Amino acid sequence: MTSPRTSRFPYAKGPDGSRRLGYGADYNPEQWPREVWEEDVRLMREAGVNIVSLAIFSWARLQPTSDSWDFGWLDEVMGLLHAGGIGVDLATATASPPPWLTTEHPEILPVTATGETVWPGARQHWRPTSPVFRSHALRLVREMATRYADHPALVAWHVSNELGCHNVYDYSDDAADAFRDWLRRRYTTLDALNHAWGTNFWSQHYSDWEQILPPRLAGSHPNPTQQLDFKRFSSDALKGYLLAEREILDEITPGTPVTTNFMVMSGIKGMDYADWADSVDFVSNDHYATTGPRSRDELSFCANLTSGIAGHRPWFLMEHSTSAVNWQHINLPKRPGELARDSLLHVAHGADAVCFFQWRQSAAGAEKYHSAMVPHAGEDSQLFRDVVELGRTLEALAPLGGSVREPARVAILFDWDSWWASEQDSHPTSLLDYHREALDWYSALLRLGVRADVVPAHRTELGPYDVVIAPVLHVLPQTLAKELTRYVEGGGHLVTTYFSGVVDENDHIWLGGYPGALRALLGIRVEEFGPLADGDTVGLDPDPAAGVDGALTGSLWTDRIDVTGPDVEILARYRTGTYAARPAVTRRRIPDRGSATYVSTRLGADGLTALLPGLLAPAGVAGELPEEAGGAVEQVVRRDGGNRYVFLVNHGDAEVPLPGLTGEVLVGPPAAETLVLRPREVAVLRQTASPDAATQPHRTR
Repeated sequence: MTSPRTSRFPYAKGPDGSRRLGYGADYNPEQWPREVWEEDVRLMREAGVNIVSLAIFSWARLQPTSDSWDFGWLDEVMGLLHAGGIGVDLATATASPPPWLTTEHPEILPVTATGETVWPGARQHWRPTSPVFRSHALRLVREMATRYADHPALVAWHVSNELGCHNVYDYSDDAADAFRDWLRRRYTTLDALNHAWGTNFWSQHYSDWEQILPPRLAGSHPNPTQQLDFKRFSSDALKGYLLAEREILDEITPGTPVTTNFMVMSGIKGMDYADWADSVDFVSNDHYATTGPRSRDELSFCANLTSGIAGHRPWFLMEHSTSAVNWQHINLPKRPGELARDSLLHVAHGADAVCFFQWRQSAAGAEKYHSAMVPHAGEDSQLFRDVVELGRTLEALAPLGGSVREPARVAILFDWDSWWASEQDSHPTSLLDYHREALDWYSALLRLGVRADVVPAHRTELGPYDVVIAPVLHVLPQTLAKELTRYVEGGGHLVTTYFSGVVDENDHIWLGGYPGALRALLGIRVEEFGPLADGDTVGLDPDPAAGVDGALTGSLWTDRIDVTGPDVEILARYRTGTYAARPAVTRRRIPDRGSATYVSTRLGADGLTALLPGLLAPAGVAGELPEEAGGAVEQVVRRDGGNRYVFLVNHGDAEVPLPGLTGEVLVGPPAAETLVLRPREVAVLRQTASPDAATQPHRTR
């Protein structure tokens, strides 16, 4: 896997060289009078805070007018933090332009697909491709870097903030110009672009680059490859802006690492973070838990994917919440134990720093009801006592600093192109949810006690994994198709699903029947898709050899499968529906090698929990936790060569005994003959590990 450009992670060691984990928050002192600042530092020290992100939304205070600067207040805050032993992840303050800039230059404001201007009044009201915005923003970056280059509090640079959260897609004339330039670099000639976009359809053939526009509001479905390329371009445009800031920071402060906070979480899909990872010195992520019965599965999935993006090196949890957020329909507070559990689950998956939005809960503004480390109730509150307790827990886990996640035997491939393309319009169904399907497989593995890595599809070496699961791998370039074939022929076991292998990188159908580029490997052929109406289901009868106890239920999708290759087993057939008695789940075994399995319907987490043991069995993969875990406990392992740190996370609301697990308890229940996890509790055990097996998987097939 390609890794970030270096491994300069600044928080794994304290000033005295000892290991530590970072702990802190976004800090916004400009929201508070001067007398609060020293109190903040006192409380930070009490809580064990050792790092804060500063000046994220401070542009208007730092540059009150186009020709004036005011750094005095920031100088003072930096000095107070340094005196308190607290490092600063200093933002470049470019996240939101000040009112004077948008008044003088309204041409920097984004434009929607329908031609509406996105006006000031919230945040991130700037075009990623605006040369005017960039000139003013980079001037600020240069001022910041020059002023604080040698400040002893500075430990990292924080480029902008949550790039693309509100402005990933801009359809302005600036964006149109930049899109054309991007397309010239990608295709070189108009003939190549016309071929890639299939412009002979609907009389869309281009004879001049200037004729090309972003996919603005159209009378019908815009060209699908144009839409896909615009998504790629939009991600690249933001990455290009990140690189522009980084270039100045590297020039002036070459010894200070640079990061920006990704948003690997449900509902955020506009930025291809696997592609961005090379642009930062260490990966940082923001995550906010969703509501619902699988909210902590989703948290674990996203933390796991962040680790995959980071090349399984330590990463920084830049933001999450101590309790309720302010932007969901109903903002539920966290229950007892959830603040610590959520934090430690990120640590389990490789986070070497745990930070929140924000330090002190705002008294005014759009996020005043968003929780913080110091709530409106102040330090005399259960929430702040929990914050202090978490600080002590992270101190106890200091030996983990710099350790890495132990590789799993199973990988789930995650692919941004497939996410973008599979959910576009004019498809067999508009109900397909790529992220949900991937999460279904992950939830099923969690219930079975099977550890898995969630990894970027195009940036991962597959060979070390015994099982590779590729849900809805819709966009499949020839190179990846060949890699998957080599993987199976080399003894690996591939599992894929409906709507996989269907198109190439240009969103062109692989002709000859579905699943396109995977047809020969899977030994099947599908002539026509059979999507299901919303709410409709089909019954499946598993073959006894599949090891499934009872029938299965599918939804969303079915396929009319014909078996075409040798050595193909039918693991389940449709019992009901249009394709009753036809294959629903198939597996092709390659003698003395691996296997390739196809699941043609959405089984959901429950159905996959029943099916997966049979799919994992040929690879010899099974759950690692005692039966008493009951699917409620997640196990994650970090190691540093000499020690193995086993995290046991109770996702549920009941007590769970875990007999047979041994090790020194660093965090969790007191030592007893049998480890018992209370509801929502986390235990961390330290075990002795063999140094030569510290970081690399060791697979045998």
